[in-house]
Amino acid sequence: MKAMILAAGRGTRMAPLTDHCPKPLLKLVGKPLIQHHIEKLVAVGIRDIVINHAYLGQMIEQELGDGHKLGCSIRYSAETEALETAGGIVQALPLLMDGSENESTDPFLLINGDVWSNWDYAQAFAKSDQIQQCQMAGWLGLIDNPVHNPQGDFELTDSGILGPQAEHQGVTFSGISVLSPALFEGIEPGVRPLAPLLRQAMARQQIIGEPLNADWVDVGTPERLQALEQQLQTSAAGA
Repeated sequence: MKAMILAAGRGTRMAPLTDHCPKPLLKLVGKPLIQHHIEKLVAVGIRDIVINHAYLGQMIEQELGDGHKLGCSIRYSAETEALETAGGIVQALPLLMDGSENESTDPFLLINGDVWSNWDYAQAFAKSDQIQQCQMAGWLGLIDNPVHNPQGDFELTDSGILGPQAEHQGVTFSGISVLSPALFEGIEPGVRPLAPLLRQAMARQQIIGEPLNADWVDVGTPERLQALEQQLQTSAAGA
């Protein structure tokens, strides 16, 4: 199984920390935020990783290299302009499907580079099997609505199928998902957000989801980064 880490965002909410440093390289307990994801992926056997980048992207390549020092293989999808999530995935699809046993159907794990969670990435293998067996387009990890997103993103039904609107039981997308390449069939390259594409698939009852049941933080501001740093340091001291 392959993984893609989204790392092309400008990180404007993180200013001034991101004025001269891409957000994925901001330090969290002594190592770049993106490295936490990579180490967790490697620990569960996911060693083929694709990273997209735009703003200060060469700094990410210089820091991580080909991934050898972290025990993995990293390939990069460089964007001359940030293509948003779906656009970035469409551009990176050849890297994600290259060498797969079933290039058109093998799902991949997608991770927003600016979130942190202790969710076990090993569960992604079962989610991949599930969406293939059920002929779904993707699985989304969900969290309770945080303060900065009180209405949620989508509606989770009792059957586990996601609805395109958060009308009744709104839930928030964690930024961790397992997606089939089929979700992007026929999508032209360019700047494209992911949410409209997901909602179209949800209208066809092609997207499933469930709560992560794990700690999760959207590391989107300096204050959240500092709070997470303190939380992890306190946890390590008490271990």
